[in-house]
Amino acid sequence: MTTWQPSSAPVPDGEIIIERGSTAKDVGPKLNRSAADIIRFLFLQGEIVTAVQGLSDDMIELYAAEVGASVRMVDPGEQQEAALLAKFFDEDDLDDEIAAAPRPPVVTVMGHVDHGKTKLLDQIRKTNVVAGEAGGITQHIGAYTVSWRGRTIAFLDTPGHEAFTAMRARGAKVTDIVILVVAADDGVMPQTVEAIDHAKAAGVAIIVALNKIDRADANPDRVLQQISERGLVPEKWGGDTICVEISALQGIGIDELLEQVLLVADVSELVARPTGRAVGTVLEANLEVGRGPVATVMVQKGLLEVGDPVVAGAAYGKVKALINDQGRPIKSAGPSTPVQVLGFSEPPLAGDEMRVADDLGHARSLAEARAQRVRLVGHQPVASSSGARLEDLFEQIQRGETATLNVVLKADVQGSLEACTESLRKLERDDVKLVIVHRGVGGITENDVQLAKASSATIIGFNVRPDRRSRELAESEGVEIRTYEIIYKLIEEIEAAMLGLLSPVFEEVVTGEAEVREIFRVPKIGAIAGCFVREGVITRGSKVRFLREGTVIWKGTITSLRRFKDDAREVQAGYECGIGLSDYQDLKDGDVIETYDEREIPRTV
Repeated sequence: MTTWQPSSAPVPDGEIIIERGSTAKDVGPKLNRSAADIIRFLFLQGEIVTAVQGLSDDMIELYAAEVGASVRMVDPGEQQEAALLAKFFDEDDLDDEIAAAPRPPVVTVMGHVDHGKTKLLDQIRKTNVVAGEAGGITQHIGAYTVSWRGRTIAFLDTPGHEAFTAMRARGAKVTDIVILVVAADDGVMPQTVEAIDHAKAAGVAIIVALNKIDRADANPDRVLQQISERGLVPEKWGGDTICVEISALQGIGIDELLEQVLLVADVSELVARPTGRAVGTVLEANLEVGRGPVATVMVQKGLLEVGDPVVAGAAYGKVKALINDQGRPIKSAGPSTPVQVLGFSEPPLAGDEMRVADDLGHARSLAEARAQRVRLVGHQPVASSSGARLEDLFEQIQRGETATLNVVLKADVQGSLEACTESLRKLERDDVKLVIVHRGVGGITENDVQLAKASSATIIGFNVRPDRRSRELAESEGVEIRTYEIIYKLIEEIEAAMLGLLSPVFEEVVTGEAEVREIFRVPKIGAIAGCFVREGVITRGSKVRFLREGTVIWKGTITSLRRFKDDAREVQAGYECGIGLSDYQDLKDGDVIETYDEREIPRTV
């Protein structure tokens, strides 16, 4: 039976979750309205839809604003996944029941090439002596643990800043502390700057290790000056950045560095519940002959045991074996412990969250729901920063919000980089903040694109260009790259966007062409052109150019369009028609009427 809902009925309180592409029939009950209410409202706004036609995000949000409801748009399947998570994984209850205990810190070593990262890790291995036996640092699983003075420290062996950022782009925060290795004889280099920017964007503590202080040409003060210019002010200069002078070759300062790591960990009060269902993050995964899918997981809380049903992304299974960093099988792994997990149905993706379920059926249900969502909409990593794209600034400003424009700035030389930086900083206003996530000299690389994706940033290049792979990655990840060769154009366009004046760019697209064959004079109407449509489509109301011998002699619109005696909305190529123009009467045989549309195109520089 037909149901009716009064338009004055209250809408539900709180945030209402609505899937993208929902129909009026689906949306209406969630907002305590009927589908007819939505259809009528959209009709008055100029949108003709049916009850079972998928609605755009703008349509749903427009109607929600009309009735005063707060909605959140999610991908198809995401709502079911959230319901499954709430049903099968009561982590908050476990966290309340089980008291948290201190956990080891997780450390990542970063820095420029040939500044001594590998040598530093070798020296840390030599200090790791348990019961008179040297514990080798086995790096084949990408992570390992070190015991020092009765305390445990977990190290992540990331292959570079790309992996560090790629995981953060998917919302995974595994690292607690970054050790930034800088050579005292070489100073801050491009990859050092990138490491600083990546660590800052991830919001982790940074400890600077000044390596190679045994070199004759070492100049630690110069390095301290350089890093302070990057926002890392050393403690001895009144800042809050811990700097330790070391020599990885001579083994000088290693104990002090590890002591500082534990000190930062103590100050950060790193804790996690040591028992209960485990939660962790996948660091890497692959298929191995004879072992099947193998995932390296950093356990973050709880206790992971052999036989546990687990799910990570669209992969699920039962833990068949746990292998520690020394290649030995173990029965369980607690917080901040890296282990290889065998038993997944397929290799999960790096950055996926791994959870232990009540039983294998629950794990399978969640994995299949995620796989279905991936098939429906494809996986789009969620940006971890709240910055706005350049084109979205005006919308935020209009809503009265304080917009933040995140920028990755690259230039050809240091002088240009400084000039662009200073010019951009002067553009900041009360309602628009500009944050330079990273700046550097050189071409736009894949690393820049990944950082921009993770930080919701726009890449601005001055006299530099992206290579093919970087350009393809930017297109696939939806990262905007803008390149300039004249600095005042860079400043003008950024300022225009920040002032909300960035107008769209339009291009003309020819939609049809008709030749005038005969002229008819109609009383009270004027001249009507009898035409033959040579190509395209002639549409009533289109913008039109009047051409005579290739020269534009008039522009206007088509006011009337007829086929024989009947009004027509459009006429295809190969047919005859009568065309009335808005205010032009000087028609002759052989003239050409050309119709065109103006279509908005993405702005390019």
